[in-house]
Amino acid sequence: MPGSVRIRTGDGNEWRYDEIERAADYYDCNRSNAVAFACHDVVELVANIRQVLEREDLTLEQRREIADTLSTGKTSHSVSTDIDVETPSD
Repeated sequence: MPGSVRIRTGDGNEWRYDEIERAADYYDCNRSNAVAFACHDVVELVANIRQVLEREDLTLEQRREIADTLSTGKTSHSVSTDIDVETPSD
C-alpha cells in the first residue's frame, strides 16, 4: 500500500483539481477524504441505479427517463431489454 497517491492536475488535467475541490465542498472535508468518499459513492450509486432500472414494476419509458436523468458526463445508463452502463477507459 503506498503512503500517498498523486493525481496529476497539469498538462490538460486541470479540471481534475476543480472536480476534487467540488467534492471537498460537497462532503465538507479535505481533498484526500473527498476523493475516497467520491470513489466509494460512485460504485454504490451505479449499483443502486442498475437495481432501480431492473425493477419490473416500471415501464420501459419510465426506465429510460430514469436512466437519462441519472446519467452524467462520464457515466451513462441506457435501457432496452438489457441494461448497459458505460464508463470511460481513461
